[in-house]
Amino acid sequence: MIPPSGSAVFLDTNILIYMTFEASPFHDVTIRRVRELESARVQFWASRQVLREYLSSASRPGNFRPQPSPPALATAVRHFQTKFEIANDNVDVTNALLDLIETRTIQGRQIHDANIVATMCSNGINWLLTHNTSDFARYVPVIGVLPLM
Repeated sequence: MIPPSGSAVFLDTNILIYMTFEASPFHDVTIRRVRELESARVQFWASRQVLREYLSSASRPGNFRPQPSPPALATAVRHFQTKFEIANDNVDVTNALLDLIETRTIQGRQIHDANIVATMCSNGINWLLTHNTSDFARYVPVIGVLPLM
């Protein structure tokens, strides 16, 4: 599925991880999918939350060999900030998150995904590119979920 030209597409943390690390089994398919969306002239978005999640996952000992250095991770996040629109957490995002919590059964770690959806809704972003489509199924039709594969 390809969203219409000019659509805003939010990149989930796993997409940033797969794009960055060539050793990832999903690296090549992610690069192809992102290029496919680029050719459709979509606008890519991420958020401060996703950037923090990226740093947390990428710096966790044992996740990647060799372990990426802190300067390399900082460089990657700086690159993301120049390449993608970055949504900030603000009162509108918090209010949208609270609306989601009040209208759906969301708890524990699901709050992180709900906050991504709240960020998307607060910024007029209709599409999410993710490999974890089942995590976001509860939010359709509030958002459109684009599977990696």
